[in-house]
Amino acid sequence: MFNKVDERIIDNLIGICGTNDVLIEEEELERYSQDESGRFYAHMPEVVIRAENTEEISKVLKLANENLIPVTPRGAGSGVVGGAVPVYGGILLSLEKMNQILEIDKVNLVAIAEPGVVTNDLCKKVAEEGLFYPGYPMSVETSFLGGNVATNAGGSKVIKYGNTGHHILGLEVVFPSGEVLPLGGKRRKDSSGYNLLNLMVGSEGTLGVFSKITVNLIPLPLYTVDLLVPFSTVESAIQTVPEVIRESKVLPCAVEFLDRLSVELASIYTKCRWEYQEQAEAYLLIQFDGNSKVQLEESYIRAGEACLKFGALEVFVAENPFASERLWRLRRNYLEAIKAVDPYVVTGDAVVPTSLIPRMLKRIKEIGDEYGTDILCAAHAGDGNIHSAPLRPENIPPEEWQSIQEEILDKIAVEASSLGGAPSGEHGIGYVKKKALYISKKREIPVMREVKKVFDPNGIMNPGKIF
Repeated sequence: MFNKVDERIIDNLIGICGTNDVLIEEEELERYSQDESGRFYAHMPEVVIRAENTEEISKVLKLANENLIPVTPRGAGSGVVGGAVPVYGGILLSLEKMNQILEIDKVNLVAIAEPGVVTNDLCKKVAEEGLFYPGYPMSVETSFLGGNVATNAGGSKVIKYGNTGHHILGLEVVFPSGEVLPLGGKRRKDSSGYNLLNLMVGSEGTLGVFSKITVNLIPLPLYTVDLLVPFSTVESAIQTVPEVIRESKVLPCAVEFLDRLSVELASIYTKCRWEYQEQAEAYLLIQFDGNSKVQLEESYIRAGEACLKFGALEVFVAENPFASERLWRLRRNYLEAIKAVDPYVVTGDAVVPTSLIPRMLKRIKEIGDEYGTDILCAAHAGDGNIHSAPLRPENIPPEEWQSIQEEILDKIAVEASSLGGAPSGEHGIGYVKKKALYISKKREIPVMREVKKVFDPNGIMNPGKIF
């Protein structure tokens, strides 16, 4: 189906990008052969291109398209579903050098950035101007903005601010033909035909490559407060979530859930303990933000009272940045902590209606029992997004465990879909979740394929992903 990268193609690529940004040595290629899904999903590219501008991306894609060579766009490689893995070899197009924040427009409240900007760098830069980019995911310190858009990444603050797609106002997209098409812009309204901008968000590099991104900004909230709430049972913690949202009278910007084993592993990894770890089976981490201290205090007091009413062991309030960082450091390092114990772990991110989280967690426990394994769970409980991580039993070799954990995660994803949810809430489908997507969205897949053909008729863009 595809052609190999030969010396002629290499010479052409060097002519486009220069010798230093065309990598062909095996040791260099190895670094780009996998993402956070792990080494079992690794595939070697034939060449790595580090593009520095839109023109280079355009020329590389045009060359690849004319010669039927697959192209895999890559950001930070922080994805967990194999989305940046070059399954068919070919050209890996790295955007790491396109890392400039091009504009912060304080009048129109937007920022324009290149796809290789680290999300946290954007957040810090706009904060210096008293502004806030609310679309960032949990991997804020490592992920690139382009990867966030490609997967429509979420995170802890979706309940109040929405996922990445809610904050993308414009994209400059390079298609396989080499055509560069600007979509959207600094405007916040557009009812003019099909919304191609939204189609690109979450397309996982299968339709084109983003070369510029325009994001929505809002005023930076003046105050933030976090609550850490331990519970004696998982059920009581999850059942408290809707009560917290109702009783506080304002939307919290985050409601995070972690089970006991997740907290224990993250505590060992970060050398940071949460209160009540000996007694608690589950925790909620709740955050409020706003511009009035009085209103904020009223909200978190009401939320704390709701937690105690539904069985919380205690409510701890972190009112200063140091105390808050201690709480969030443990939550942010949840996945790294698991990988320190099981380097081969793959995590799911199925999503269900929030009211069905208790039922979904019960089903995950049953699936774990079926396979004789512990499945750790963390969740963005405010929006129904559950991260499940099956731990490899010691008696099963890693090579055998790969297919078993895929089967477990597929079951979880299909179960979520049967409850009105979806197989992925924020990670994307990539390479790892194709089967779950096919099972849960059989009727939509043919339509998606036709869309793919329109933008990428030769199928060179990130082949082997989604379908």
